[in-house]
Amino acid sequence: MQLNRLVEFYKTMGDPTRVRIVSLLAKGPLHGQAIAGKLGLTAPTITHHLKKLREVHLVYERRDKNTIYFYLNSSLIKQQAEVLSQLLDKRGEELENMVEDSLERQKIIENFYTKDGKLKNIPSQRKKKLIVFEHMVQGLKKGKKYEEKEINEFIKQFHEDYATIRREFIINHYMYRENGIYELNPEEMWAKPE
Repeated sequence: MQLNRLVEFYKTMGDPTRVRIVSLLAKGPLHGQAIAGKLGLTAPTITHHLKKLREVHLVYERRDKNTIYFYLNSSLIKQQAEVLSQLLDKRGEELENMVEDSLERQKIIENFYTKDGKLKNIPSQRKKKLIVFEHMVQGLKKGKKYEEKEINEFIKQFHEDYATIRREFIINHYMYRENGIYELNPEEMWAKPE
């Protein structure tokens, strides 16, 4: 069982400054200077902590012209929280399978996404494809209605083939489309990787 990733995640989150950075990024993306200003710390200190958070894939970055914005990988936090919660309720083989599944999902995300959050390629295997797309749609807001152009721009942040990915969002029930307007479906409706 690969518990080292789980341990690394919690070791990294054991620092109060990193917890504060995660708390800030939970409200939305920020650039390094903004984080430093809000926390009253120097830019090199923030750079050090962001590096540690990137190493465990808790934070990813996107460049907008000359500014690098940092984003929270909220799906990873949810996975780790779920694993920890399940540790309290489940034992034995069932727990081991759940931890392995969470680690496998994270490994797939790491294999198909670059450090700056770009999708390297669309997986051909259905299970991996669904995990990759589920990770992507975490960046969309529930209840918000998106025009097709907005969805295209959102997808282009990850991959240039926005038409294929947009179609996959509909096919796999992540979103529904009506009169050119897109909206996230409840997670219960999403296609499952199993």
